[in-house]
Amino acid sequence: MRLQLALAGLGLAAGCALALPAGAAACEDVEHAGLSYTVCEADPATDDLRLFLTDENGGLYGSFQAIDREAGDQRLVFAMNAGMYHPDRRPVGQYLENGEEVMRLVTNPGPGNFGMLPNGVFCIDDDSARVIETLRYEAEAPECLYATQSGPMLVIDGELHPRFLPDSTSRNIRNGVGTTEAGDRAVFVIANQPVTFHEFGSFFRDALELPQALYFDGNVSRLHAPGLGRSDFGFAMGPIVGVLAPVDGARPDG
Repeated sequence: MRLQLALAGLGLAAGCALALPAGAAACEDVEHAGLSYTVCEADPATDDLRLFLTDENGGLYGSFQAIDREAGDQRLVFAMNAGMYHPDRRPVGQYLENGEEVMRLVTNPGPGNFGMLPNGVFCIDDDSARVIETLRYEAEAPECLYATQSGPMLVIDGELHPRFLPDSTSRNIRNGVGTTEAGDRAVFVIANQPVTFHEFGSFFRDALELPQALYFDGNVSRLHAPGLGRSDFGFAMGPIVGVLAPVDGARPDG
């Protein structure tokens, strides 16, 4: 497994509580700099990586279980919340689903973490996935099948966001995504204890060696990873990112 090789020496501590489809993306628990993270990797060229917001009836999914129930002979290999949203669970910034724009790109600074520029967009197309800084995304106008905007950027061209402080005392459970420059790997991470932005960004840059990474959220951060026997619960979510895979005709529980 490529993820296992990439994380060799980082203190791997993973378990497998549920058999997954052959060749499916998977998640691992990782220790780095005295902190614990769960890391899930997807290959956009071979994995069915997508964003989920609106169900087949026009409502909002809101939960991992709702996606599984609608997935027919597939189920989520892993999933997590994927970008900030308003109280009605609609995306704050750019959001594309199946090539259709649900929310426009927001380029101006604003309050909160989303408006801590530079922020960015996670863009998925047929065979690649990239984290792209917002103004670069606006200039390049890539053709994304799915896209979600969030902020702040964690890593920009191999450098941490300039506003991250090594001695910060602001800690939260945080989650986000990092990608290679070529877009052939998408690595999703959730912290297993409160971390600072500096610690979280440093994990993407130093441990995973990814040149671009984007913060999804904190406080509401949740992960669904059946292979680890984990499915976090809480209030209904907005955008969700995940990988679907066939499961030999099996239906998910619940």
